[in-house]
Amino acid sequence: MSEIKDYSKLSLEELVAEQKKIKKQQMYTAGLIGMLVGVIVYGLVINGFGWLYIGISVFMIYIINSGSKKLKLHQELIKAEISKKSAA
Repeated sequence: MSEIKDYSKLSLEELVAEQKKIKKQQMYTAGLIGMLVGVIVYGLVINGFGWLYIGISVFMIYIINSGSKKLKLHQELIKAEISKKSAA
């Protein structure tokens, strides 16, 4: 889902399916970010401050978050298109 699709060409059912797919991806990214935060907390509690697990985890959270912003953009475009098609 790297490029923005032309959602105006999709039917209402296809838009709803695409919206569900994006919501599922957002749930996975939220779970992964939560797991990485857990790794950071666990590492701090057990080993104290360490750049290895903190640095890698923070970097991965940053990458996942930037991908999540793209998903949010797609979600907003789909919502707008669904509202247009529902009103018509």
